[in-house]
Amino acid sequence: MSGHSKWENIKRQKGAQDRARAKIFSKLSSLITAAVKEGGSPDPDKNVQLRQAVDRAKEEDMPKENIKRAIDNALKRQEASNEVVLEGYGPYGLAVLIKAVTDNRQRTIQEVKNIFDKHGGGLAEPGSVSYKFSRQGRVVVNKENEETILNLIDYGVEDFIEKENRLIVLIKPEKIKEFVDQIGDKFDIISQEMRLVASDNLAVDSGQREKINDFLEMIRDHPDVEEVFVNV
Repeated sequence: MSGHSKWENIKRQKGAQDRARAKIFSKLSSLITAAVKEGGSPDPDKNVQLRQAVDRAKEEDMPKENIKRAIDNALKRQEASNEVVLEGYGPYGLAVLIKAVTDNRQRTIQEVKNIFDKHGGGLAEPGSVSYKFSRQGRVVVNKENEETILNLIDYGVEDFIEKENRLIVLIKPEKIKEFVDQIGDKFDIISQEMRLVASDNLAVDSGQREKINDFLEMIRDHPDVEEVFVNV
């Protein structure tokens, strides 16, 4: 019986991993769909947003056939999905900016609103939160050695973050394409994207952080939500 029990536990763990993986791939497919529609082209070389979405999918080890299928489906239903940007305040005055992709705008807004309400927060008018965030370009490259940092200085890098064997290069969003074109044959580029970064951060203690994490987990688990930006 012990062997059988162990096998059942393994199957349950595998099932949970597969469900989590499928959920991630589903969100990435939605992101690719929106990028094709908004960028107006199914070619990543001609559509910056699509290239960023495909880079994210590759970073999550999404199979090439899944990426191609998502692009093909996007072409078939370009009018079905729309990007929605929501702003609001969560627990303890947390500023929250949400990007979602949906085929039913009102449904998504109401469901996200319910999550805010449940945690003592609420959605806000457009512009009420977004002014707290600024756009920041990020290009992730493999860090081969310490000289990698020195070799990047001449390419307009504003700052960088070291993370294990990778460098997250911070650069002006409008400079991303030019930067990538310049270093493409010199460095191993993992991904590139534009992010929103808070201009000031909310100070919280461990108890408050736990409640904020519970709230953010519910927001991020919503099937239509693609990105969540907060000031903590």
